[in-house]
Amino acid sequence: MLFTAFAGTAWVNAFGESITAAIVIGAGVVSLALWAVVRPPVQWRRLPWFVVAYSVWALASLLWSAWPLASALTLLLLFLTMLQSLFVGSVLTWHELVRAVASALKWVLMLSLLFELWVAVFVGVPLLPGFVARTEPVDPIFYWSRDNLFDGGRIQGIMGNANLLAPVALLAIVVFAVRIAARAPRRGLLWAWIVLAAYLFYRAGSATAYVAAAGTALVLVTILLMRRTRQPGERTRYYIGYAVLGLGGAAALWLWRDPIFTALGRSADLTGRERIWEIVAAKASERPVTGWGFATPWLPTDPAFDGWIIDHDQTVMQAHSVWVDVYLQLGIIGLVLLGFVYLAYAWRAWFFAVDRPRWDLRADRPYSALTLLPSLFGTIVLVQGLAESGPLLAWGWMLLVMFGAKIKQSPIVGVGPAEHSAAIERGEPLKQEP
Repeated sequence: MLFTAFAGTAWVNAFGESITAAIVIGAGVVSLALWAVVRPPVQWRRLPWFVVAYSVWALASLLWSAWPLASALTLLLLFLTMLQSLFVGSVLTWHELVRAVASALKWVLMLSLLFELWVAVFVGVPLLPGFVARTEPVDPIFYWSRDNLFDGGRIQGIMGNANLLAPVALLAIVVFAVRIAARAPRRGLLWAWIVLAAYLFYRAGSATAYVAAAGTALVLVTILLMRRTRQPGERTRYYIGYAVLGLGGAAALWLWRDPIFTALGRSADLTGRERIWEIVAAKASERPVTGWGFATPWLPTDPAFDGWIIDHDQTVMQAHSVWVDVYLQLGIIGLVLLGFVYLAYAWRAWFFAVDRPRWDLRADRPYSALTLLPSLFGTIVLVQGLAESGPLLAWGWMLLVMFGAKIKQSPIVGVGPAEHSAAIERGEPLKQEP
């Protein structure tokens, strides 16, 4: 399930939409069945309720949706993703969860490299979805692989999109580094995986991912500084400095976006995104409160989206911004609910990372490196969401729900019923805290 979320459109490019739908729905059915059999301990009162509220509002939009079929199909995808997120988070401990995420990322990275190598060595020409070799040139946006591995161009991996490969590679660097810091076994191999992820990240050449990497580094440094404080008041200056750097960096990025994005090989309008935002915002303003109906992603087969916005002779399937997309689909109410989703997640993930594990009078327990991951992941999706709608589906939404629910269910790594269930199932003795 995690591999499918990270691989994104790889299944569609390889086998088509019908087989992909069967795989996704089948995985959801299996998850539900296993959940009923395993019955992991779940505190139902501690679910991520803002996620539930957002999802309920999305479901309610069926009542007024301008594209009801697209709403129904994409709502099925939304709820299947949520089901799988909660299932994986409930049956795995924090250590198992991070290890599973790392394993899925390894598969995606290695298959992406092998796929590009296979195209370069054995196919020799760009490849279209369905394993169709193309000798006559078409717009590169249609290619599954552009056969760029050896010519220095951007590579797209099994996703068929460099803007999807880059954030996954960035997340992989973070996950592998966290596992190394947590003293996972075979750390030498993890360093090799970091090298591979960094190579794919660089070759994907995504400007949004570069900005996300800078933001992730800033958040990591801030968390580590917070952990060094001894008195509550000491954190105040770090909060002020963090806010100044964050807001100042965002303002500088916007004001000097022309030279910055030109240096990154992108246009100042974010490769046509500003034009898309203007068109979508104009339509959203016609129904500003409730929106036009949930549709994530936009289905190009629906008459409402087919030919509505064309880019490189192809129907656009997203607004290229989480916030613009939600404004179109669910209106101001949806924007407010999603804002609370991200705010609640950021709040819990932040203090999960910066506060020492504590459930009694002892206040000197060591930090766990695993607690860094939710905040660093949140930074990636928040930055990516400024210029992409990807965080609203696939791994962006799955990990947001999964980590958010896991923090509420197991706020301390290795402590609590949800952290002991897997060990009990294997018949292992539980470690008692001294």
